[in-house]
Amino acid sequence: MFFCLLTPQKGLAEIKVKENANPPIRQSESVNEPDSIVVAHRGASKMAPENTIPAFRLAWEQGADAIEGDFQLTKDGAIVCIHDKDTKRVSGVKKIVEESTLEDLRKLDAGSWFGEKWRGTQIPLISEVFATIPEGKKIYIEIKSESEILPRLFEELVKSGLKKNQVIVISFDKDVIRNFKSKEPEIKAFWLSDFKKDKFSGKTEPSLKNVIDVLRQTGADGFSSTRKIIEDSFIKAIQNEGYEYHVWTVDDPETARRFRRLGAKSITTNLPGYMKKSFEGKEREKR
Repeated sequence: MFFCLLTPQKGLAEIKVKENANPPIRQSESVNEPDSIVVAHRGASKMAPENTIPAFRLAWEQGADAIEGDFQLTKDGAIVCIHDKDTKRVSGVKKIVEESTLEDLRKLDAGSWFGEKWRGTQIPLISEVFATIPEGKKIYIEIKSESEILPRLFEELVKSGLKKNQVIVISFDKDVIRNFKSKEPEIKAFWLSDFKKDKFSGKTEPSLKNVIDVLRQTGADGFSSTRKIIEDSFIKAIQNEGYEYHVWTVDDPETARRFRRLGAKSITTNLPGYMKKSFEGKEREKR
């Protein structure tokens, strides 16, 4: 049975987000930095073509704690790993993913746009991505389709042999999170959101109240946001309501250390090897 922690909302409306609210923490500062796992954004995506098997394998070689990939449902019911709604950016050929068959998509070269070394790299199936995951490592599954992907996802998860604590589902779509948690409450799911400032009112959305409301309504286990325009009090208020906080996409170690200090459970980065070495170096300095 899934239990969602509910606490009074008093004071939530008064906490706002603002741009550049907190400067990066300097190397010389002594701070408490709780452990945050390093999540490879679309694999080691600065060094290999994003959302491909080579990018995920490289992330594991670099010591990533988890990988993050984007997943969509094809016309014929396969789940493939690709970010955009169409294939133009990563293949040079425009095919709408949800309107294409797996056979159509597998004919495309999804690697040479990144470099000749990667020519012939295919758009992978979710099962192929699962097969790269070492024992004890995790995958963040970002769902780009609507809820019709979920029955097939449940099938693939069962076939994968992964443990439930190795899997995290993330989505910007509130209905996807709600429907996933209603069927699989034991696997963690986080709602994703960017922050946007209204040019007329100057207010930043979503507000803290909006975020907490969505987390309660969907049964989400936490909130994952962009690193921009968010202040410490916003993060702490989410945590005080009993939810986890996660952040993306951070390639600067100083910014990452700020979020570690604030208790972010994971930091998603395009440079997993660099980030892991930075954290390990900081730990050696403390000793």
